[in-house]
Amino acid sequence: MTSQIHPDKHPVPHQRWLRIIPIAVVMYILAFVDRVNVAMILPYVNKGLGLTSDDIGFAAGIFFVGYMLLQIPGGILASRWSAKKVVAILMVLWAVPAIACGLAQDRLELYLARFMLGLFAGGVWPAVLVLLITWFPREERARANALWMTCLPLSAILMTPITGGMLAVMSWRWVFILQGLPPVIWVVVWWTWIADHPAQAKWISKEERRFIEENTAAEARAKPPPAGYWRAFTNPVVLWLIVAYFFWMAGFYGLTMWLPSVVKSFAGSSSASAVGWLSAIPFVFALIAMVINSIWSDRRMKRQMHVSVPLALGALALIGGQLVGHRPMLEMLFLLVAAIGVYGPYGPFWAVPSSLLQAEVSGAAMGLINALGNLGGFLGPFVVGYVRGRTHSGFAGFMLLSVFLLISAAIFLFIGSDKEEGTPARMEAV
Repeated sequence: MTSQIHPDKHPVPHQRWLRIIPIAVVMYILAFVDRVNVAMILPYVNKGLGLTSDDIGFAAGIFFVGYMLLQIPGGILASRWSAKKVVAILMVLWAVPAIACGLAQDRLELYLARFMLGLFAGGVWPAVLVLLITWFPREERARANALWMTCLPLSAILMTPITGGMLAVMSWRWVFILQGLPPVIWVVVWWTWIADHPAQAKWISKEERRFIEENTAAEARAKPPPAGYWRAFTNPVVLWLIVAYFFWMAGFYGLTMWLPSVVKSFAGSSSASAVGWLSAIPFVFALIAMVINSIWSDRRMKRQMHVSVPLALGALALIGGQLVGHRPMLEMLFLLVAAIGVYGPYGPFWAVPSSLLQAEVSGAAMGLINALGNLGGFLGPFVVGYVRGRTHSGFAGFMLLSVFLLISAAIFLFIGSDKEEGTPARMEAV
């Protein structure tokens, strides 16, 4: 393998960490708001539109049907054209259905708005991952991924109490409308501050530009030449990543969407604002776990155990939370551990595809993984909603979520990605 310059041996400025990551974090917090706020808002929509538990689960999950459609096109456009431009266009487009959720007059209009919201938000994730590949070499990538993906727990930490507070003083319609406006403002910051490549950034030093370009070039030389998208899509590791991500997302979104309802069940008659603050606590621990796990993974240059172990831990916590009975402190403790488990693997997981595939096809492959995998985001909330509607209890639904997480953990444990990543020359014509 071609040698690479390691940042520990050749210290260089780290302006990219201070510029790219924070702007991308804020951008995706605004995108993820529409997956976090719905968990808080839908119980109140129930009063206005007469939604059943099945309807609430379907409204939460239909987002992910639309979400899958632009994943691959978004990754391809980001790789071949511009990640910066793809994200900027989609930011403006997703704001429209986000606002429309607050204008829905019946459940069908709400479903349509949620579907369109997922459609336009769908291309953002692979586009940003392509951007990070350009700016952060392989030895830094799990950390870069995880620091950017702190937007997921940060969004929950910030938006659950904010949404709860807003619901206490205004209608659910105005909450949807006001929370749909910020992307239209932030797109100006994104367009002004973000560059697709180091060569296009006027703010970066020559030393940092050389470090990035030499390391990414060496990484590309160490991989076999690309042989088209079809070979990338049919690569066994990519296919297993799709299956693992599907079951992970089923457990992840099942927990995320229904967590406020669980908190409300043991918080009693507490206000929406109090439920929001309590619901934010698990995500603080999730954020810390994401960063620590990704740093540890980069130092070891191992990914499998750093994905499988947290997922298994999260599954066991979901099971434990259903067995302790109505004991608020213990229930909250298990929710903390579950959040750590489902959020912790993000950085190491997304470091795998870019380490195995050439940049020309990795964007499309990551889009495919995210598209098909996120269909689990429909399954998880819908299953929990369906079971709650039939049994008037979350027990069976959360037990199913734990099974989904255990399946994902088992798949990733035996996927062999660490071996493949360490010997990229063995990846035939990907």
